[in-house]
Amino acid sequence: MKKLYKLFTSIKIGNLEVKNRIVFPPMVTGHAGEDGKVTESHLNWYEARAKGGVGLIIVEFTPVVKRGTAGPVLLGIWDDGLIPGLQELVKKVHAYDTKIFIQLAHAGRQTASAFLGGQLPVAPSTIPCPLREPLLHEVPHELSIEEIEEIVRQFGMAGRRAKEAGFDGLEIHGAHGYLISEFMSPYTNKRHDAYGGDLLSRMKFPLEIIESVRREVGKDFPISFRYSGNEYVPDGRTIEESKRIARILEAVGVDCLHVAAGVYESFWSQIPPYGIQEGFNAADAAVIKQVAGIPVITVGRIKSPEVAEEILEQGKADMVALGRQLICDPDWPQKVAAGDFDEIRPCIGCTQSCINRGIVEGKPAACIYNTAAGMEGEAVVRRTKSPKKVLVIGGGPGGLEAARVAALRGHRVMLFEKAEKLGGRFNLACIAPFKQEFALAIKWLTNQVTKLGVEVELGREVTPKLVEEISPDAVVIATGAVTQIPSVPGMERREVVIGEDILGGKAHLGTRVAILGGGGIGTEVADFMAQRGKQVTIVEMLPEIGVPTGISLFVAQLLIPRLLRYGVKILTRALVKEITDAGVVVTVDAKEETIVGIDQVIVAMGAKPVNELAKKIEGKVAEFYIIGDAKEPRTAFEATHEGAEAARLI
Repeated sequence: MKKLYKLFTSIKIGNLEVKNRIVFPPMVTGHAGEDGKVTESHLNWYEARAKGGVGLIIVEFTPVVKRGTAGPVLLGIWDDGLIPGLQELVKKVHAYDTKIFIQLAHAGRQTASAFLGGQLPVAPSTIPCPLREPLLHEVPHELSIEEIEEIVRQFGMAGRRAKEAGFDGLEIHGAHGYLISEFMSPYTNKRHDAYGGDLLSRMKFPLEIIESVRREVGKDFPISFRYSGNEYVPDGRTIEESKRIARILEAVGVDCLHVAAGVYESFWSQIPPYGIQEGFNAADAAVIKQVAGIPVITVGRIKSPEVAEEILEQGKADMVALGRQLICDPDWPQKVAAGDFDEIRPCIGCTQSCINRGIVEGKPAACIYNTAAGMEGEAVVRRTKSPKKVLVIGGGPGGLEAARVAALRGHRVMLFEKAEKLGGRFNLACIAPFKQEFALAIKWLTNQVTKLGVEVELGREVTPKLVEEISPDAVVIATGAVTQIPSVPGMERREVVIGEDILGGKAHLGTRVAILGGGGIGTEVADFMAQRGKQVTIVEMLPEIGVPTGISLFVAQLLIPRLLRYGVKILTRALVKEITDAGVVVTVDAKEETIVGIDQVIVAMGAKPVNELAKKIEGKVAEFYIIGDAKEPRTAFEATHEGAEAARLI
């Protein structure tokens, strides 16, 4: 195993010394109180990352004024009354010799009047955010000179509060298409006054903010500036202009540059999902590093110790920020320092619970298979004083997590899986294009239950008789779900197959196919088939595919354009009426039409629980739990979290 040297060397940001080069970057958690105050779950969230050994925490997007919030539940720094809670947060983090900054921000146009008490979002120009999910796309109010000056003052006051709260430094958020970014970019700034035009004019607003903040915090208080090296949108800022910005920022006394990527319209680069190369943004950070004499932080799908170390060794950046990886495993720094690489719970880049859960569902950040993330104060695994014999039926993510937590608690755990391998439907997910990383979650869970002594038996279906023979004290049913076949004439035809059989290699691949269902499974099968040169038509009853059909916003930004490049036809508002010799008969907006020339129909229209065994053994064991899809078809998040909860209750 390669010895890692650079990751665990100290570094100075201004006069502040940080113990290592590992950063937990600002990521909205959704754990704040509705009034912008720090909550107990907030404290637990950041304490867990500090305890895990990270060198620097940069607290999430924190609006300097209420009209600058980006959502309904964000941490605030717009009032002196918020300082005591922030002080408590700093105290929690400092207990582990971790330094802590707070990010000062203003959403600009990337918010909604629903979050602003009915007021319109503000921006340098009256250009709405093109992203229509979930509430955006309102025409913003164009800021006057007087309003700009007031926002500059508010940033300064927020800086004072940050220092009074005891933070070691602060970060000014100039990235991701929020207000400061909007002024900096020709993509969003169309002004003709002193704040628009050439680069120096577009930089007037952020430079005034830096000056205002510096005036309040003093010359020795570290200031980081985060901005997107490349915005990845037409007419947006590229890395060449960002190089010039780096020189300007350093010249006015910024102590650190945090090089991010993208805006809302290019979410995939801002929060890159699976399929994007690990550490992809380090190349742009390296360009900034060439011209900057101050520390440079890089961020973007960094998760493995080897890649993190390589970035530092090659001089691409001075510090590495691991966001979702440190949500997935807060103890990453300690495990890396100890050389326990196999113990690291690897982020699979799904974006389902850490990001999409907050943006689309309005719920606090969590993790698809770190079931303690966001519940650090509640999901504590305690050893039992009364060990029991626990039978887990089903070896998908939910069953594996139930077995892992039950074993950690000291129970004797037996896990039966009727297939010849563990993983459940995740094994099919790994076959879909760009989703091979999902196998890492199953590998980690499998290794954990093995190390914990869980007795695993594969290739054996559990019957009521077997349950009676084992005589467990508790049973966890995690038998999953199967594809739901709709009651449509023609579904019995031999050219009709299910999406899972396509991915699992149990069905031949047609040439001209119609996929019934444009959700996660349907689009993944379409991607799989189209990559192989098949002619594909997706039939979906909703007005559009993507987020409305349950696909992560970040995945959808890459997946849907890719399907269109392959020539996949997407038929929406379409209800399947019948499958005949002529083709698939559908009604679109009450008008009937037939999709002709089809030689295969693939069903991907939802799932139904597999829980017949549960009905037969319920009441015959002392403790009985049904989790995940066996209870109701949903996502892996519900399966793993219900599995962990059941194990904690046993």
